[in-house]
Amino acid sequence: MAYALALPGLSFAFWPTAELRIDVDLPPASLEAELAALERRLRTPGDSLYDCATQPAPLPGLHFRYREADGEHFVYVVASASGSLVGYTVFNRLIEVDRRCDRHVRSPHSKYAPAWQGRGIASAVYAWALAQGICLVSGARQSPAAFALWQSLGRRQPLHYIEIRDKRIHDLGCTIDDAVRDRLTTRMFLAGTGWTPAHLRQAGVIHDDA
Repeated sequence: MAYALALPGLSFAFWPTAELRIDVDLPPASLEAELAALERRLRTPGDSLYDCATQPAPLPGLHFRYREADGEHFVYVVASASGSLVGYTVFNRLIEVDRRCDRHVRSPHSKYAPAWQGRGIASAVYAWALAQGICLVSGARQSPAAFALWQSLGRRQPLHYIEIRDKRIHDLGCTIDDAVRDRLTTRMFLAGTGWTPAHLRQAGVIHDDA
């Protein structure tokens, strides 16, 4: 799957090595317990997760179980041979943005079993969302794995600095100082497939910084 996205006229930059508030991590035991509980729900008739649609995954030996609820997208990644849940990504709505932006932007958060981390699964799920035209914004705080994932995506497709302020996403340009980087309102941005700079602004997704 191609990750390159040409957006002429919008000043994107590949994400540098500077960290963006890495202070979130989940103990392995807690993560395994959460995934086990979700796997039981996926296997239980009558549960809302049991009826999740099955979709092929772009990675061998895996498939997706997908659902949408209240405008949020849930992608559960399952090992096809065993039926075991290896992890999931949820694309959350952003309460910090207005309704125009909310139609097009989601913030992804992923949890994968330690044995399945580092295999490009979350990256493939993010690419799936981008291919649907969904624009992605990083979370206010990130685990080391999430930060590494965004850096990996930044080597395949341009990333952009943005600030969420006054219910809008503001363009910060390619270079920001440490003080701006440390703000909780400063995030990373990936444009979904098919978006152009003009379309992003016309749709109210991106605003020029004032």
